[in-house]
Amino acid sequence: MTMTDPPLVRVMREDWADPNVALPSYETAGAAGADVRANLPFDQRAAGLTLHPMQRVLVPTGVRVAIPDGYEIQVRPRSGLALKHGITVPNAPGTIDADYRGPLGVSLVNLGDAPYIVSHGDRVAQLIVAPVVQANFALVGGLGDTARGTGGFGSTGKD
Repeated sequence: MTMTDPPLVRVMREDWADPNVALPSYETAGAAGADVRANLPFDQRAAGLTLHPMQRVLVPTGVRVAIPDGYEIQVRPRSGLALKHGITVPNAPGTIDADYRGPLGVSLVNLGDAPYIVSHGDRVAQLIVAPVVQANFALVGGLGDTARGTGGFGSTGKD
């Protein structure tokens, strides 16, 4: 098995961002996702960002990225935050397209029953770099039959 060079995601810090907050990074050798951290504006750094039950918030990361053509970044929840506190990404996985150059923010929601404080520098999500295939779509007069047919949600087993 040969290993090809991994895609290079170029990262730029926002002018206001704290340079002491780590860039996205893989925490272990076998990690699929690179942890991304909250990089809060100066006036929020001491107190953090409180996320109340059922509240959604966009957490700034202080970075912008340039993703190579043919790739996307998927933003996924961190399992520990989800299990222990009910903190998740409401549109998981979120997608960052290769042609987006704006600020990278992480949308979080608190599904727990207690307020949660996102502290400056906290790991808030993980980023998965994945290849993208763009399909062609064509209008046709009919579709082939399958064993499943038109069975929708829950039709293949227990709900």
